[in-house]
Amino acid sequence: MTMNIRRVLRTIAISGLWVALFSMTVEAKTKVTSESFGKMPDGTPVEIFTLSDGPYEARVATYGGIVVSLRVPDRNGKPADVVLGFDNVDGYLANFNGPADAFFGALIGRYANRIAHGSFTLDGRKYSLPLNNGENSLHGGPHGFNNVVWKAKPIANGVELSYLSKDGEAGYPGNLSAVVRYTLMKGDLRIEYSAATDKDTVVNLTNHSYFNLAGKGDILDHRLTLHASRFTPVDVGLIPTGELKSVASTPFDFRKATAVGARIHADDEQLHRGRGYDHNWVLDTDSGGGKLGEAAELYDPSSGRVLKVLTDQPGIQFYSGNFLDGSIKGKGGKPYELHSALCLETQHFPDSPNHPDFPTTELKPSQRYHTVTVYSFSVR
Repeated sequence: MTMNIRRVLRTIAISGLWVALFSMTVEAKTKVTSESFGKMPDGTPVEIFTLSDGPYEARVATYGGIVVSLRVPDRNGKPADVVLGFDNVDGYLANFNGPADAFFGALIGRYANRIAHGSFTLDGRKYSLPLNNGENSLHGGPHGFNNVVWKAKPIANGVELSYLSKDGEAGYPGNLSAVVRYTLMKGDLRIEYSAATDKDTVVNLTNHSYFNLAGKGDILDHRLTLHASRFTPVDVGLIPTGELKSVASTPFDFRKATAVGARIHADDEQLHRGRGYDHNWVLDTDSGGGKLGEAAELYDPSSGRVLKVLTDQPGIQFYSGNFLDGSIKGKGGKPYELHSALCLETQHFPDSPNHPDFPTTELKPSQRYHTVTVYSFSVR
């Protein structure tokens, strides 16, 4: 192991120790268990961790750091699984490596969302990434963080996943040591991302869960609120143009709770390009300095379930499941049809390495990447 890799691991270990010591002061109430979830083609075992706290349950796999299922109660106390996915690791392997990769529930890295033409320049050097979305690189490319087996250990109220992405992996510079902690307490699924590098690099991590608060049907009647007065318009390749456009008087105005399907078929160029909503919103919340702010609220009138998204990130990608077409068979063999779920991916902006005016995604060896997102469930 090189000295640089040791330095990265030491940095992340020290931060992890602090969190572990802090967690010891918090009474752990969530039951954490693990079992086999299958094997990789090379025989590597995959585990799944179950986090149980009363009527709430989250299951997280070591392959891809996937949120496989998330059971939450409705207004009558009846629980249902509110995320899309598969019954075993084979389903994810087939989907993640196929032409219709949907990234169900996975951890995304090194860079969430799109990088134009699969290239960026950092410190005067151009880096080229594998293409997997037309002429662009999407969600870290075909061999991103969703396609690796993470090391795992139980922690108070959850599970900690770790992965060392070596210098040059998927075209990115630097040995990047990533740690992601999932915890579940009283309806709050908290995801804490940390990373350290030994070379200047770019990082943008998120989770790609698909939510349907009814647990069935489509999400067009879900009421969505986005605390954002601007969004980033895209070109025909879904790459941001660089403009931060006002949502006022557009179908992108979700500052007041609005049904997802109310304007999804409007005659709007941006909706045509995304085949629906597949855009980054610029959050209004003052989330600087690691402060959590409310980014979004999703409400399903039929079940009464409410999902609030809190984050310290500057953006959120709202994707309305536009490329689901029934060809993918999920849990129990259920086909995932158009708009059968939506994603709310907290993030820095797409293609930021190629937009100097966007919030930077650069990470230097002297810095520590750290961000938190909470998916908070309740009923109404």
